[in-house]
Amino acid sequence: MDRMVVDASVAVAWVHPGQATPQTDALLTEIENGATVLVPSLWPVEVANALLVLERRGKLTSTERHAALAGLHELSFEVDDAMAGLAFTRLSQLATEQALTLYDAVYLELALRLKLPLACRDGPLREAAKRRGVAVLT
Repeated sequence: MDRMVVDASVAVAWVHPGQATPQTDALLTEIENGATVLVPSLWPVEVANALLVLERRGKLTSTERHAALAGLHELSFEVDDAMAGLAFTRLSQLATEQALTLYDAVYLELALRLKLPLACRDGPLREAAKRRGVAVLT
């Protein structure tokens, strides 16, 4: 796989051993070997927030969270900025049609628009992607 859309749940699995799976580890290896990852502009904020929540819940130490942030910062991603312009139209429609949050619809819309597979661990998003004919990774 040379290009893919990756949601926040997969990124958290890359840096939190309790969330990792053989599939998420394999995706990380692909990225380290040059696969291109596309993410919506929401992605860095969503990932950083998820790590902060894990720290607050005692599942990560502050040191582990900072190491995770540094590790993710070193990875190469292409950021798509279209979500703000689509929030009141395409994203709202897709979220309604597929019974998703707008946050999840951002990932599905990006995968649909760019005709790329979607790496995610979120059940409702995975099912919506399958219904729309998007290849689902992990």
